[in-house]
Amino acid sequence: MATQAEIDALDRPVWSSLTTSHTELAQGDPRALRYRSEVNVFLSPADHGTEALAAAAELIAPGDRVYVVQAEPVPDLPGVTAVMGRPVVQMVFDGTAPKADADEIVPLDDSDAEQMLTLATLQQPGPFRRATHRMGQFVDVKRDGRLAAMAGERFRFPGFRELSGVCTHPDFAGQGLGSRLSAYVTAAILRRGETPFLHSWSDNHGAIALYERLGYRIRRELSVAVFERS
Repeated sequence: MATQAEIDALDRPVWSSLTTSHTELAQGDPRALRYRSEVNVFLSPADHGTEALAAAAELIAPGDRVYVVQAEPVPDLPGVTAVMGRPVVQMVFDGTAPKADADEIVPLDDSDAEQMLTLATLQQPGPFRRATHRMGQFVDVKRDGRLAAMAGERFRFPGFRELSGVCTHPDFAGQGLGSRLSAYVTAAILRRGETPFLHSWSDNHGAIALYERLGYRIRRELSVAVFERS
């Protein structure tokens, strides 16, 4: 059974990551933190007090769009516009370690950044920037020198690491690459002695069913709010 500390950390995955494993990727102060803009678009106030919410809003630059992800309903931030509110499900691995077929799977690095961004922009697996791959290890399958599919790690904090960025180029759809890469990354996280988790839009029933087959279960629903400064 999860401890209260683990429950609290999972309920606020952005804050949990930025205050532990991703401090080197963080921008802000103890009142509010966000990922540096070249890394990703996630932001979190320390709490829902006036000072923390104001500090969070100050981290949103003109023309920028940021995501807040947490269990509690997300309050408005002063001086910025809420442009979207949408639920996601948080899924935690609770199965037998999947068989990970390593054939063709190779790690990605800085030299692959442009190809990764191009694929993520095309397929929209979630917010992705040029340096998102620095949040964790990403792997891929290449075909004819092209990035056919990828998956990797995003949020992480003690005991937990998120599977994220799973996407396949349309030219290579239907070959099971996304499922293979998801199993590979899940197995790698388990080998580190950590618990894999992930997020999916609540209405993405196909993705949720795929992850359930891999051994993930829905833990709870989280709130996503998107803000921008015009």
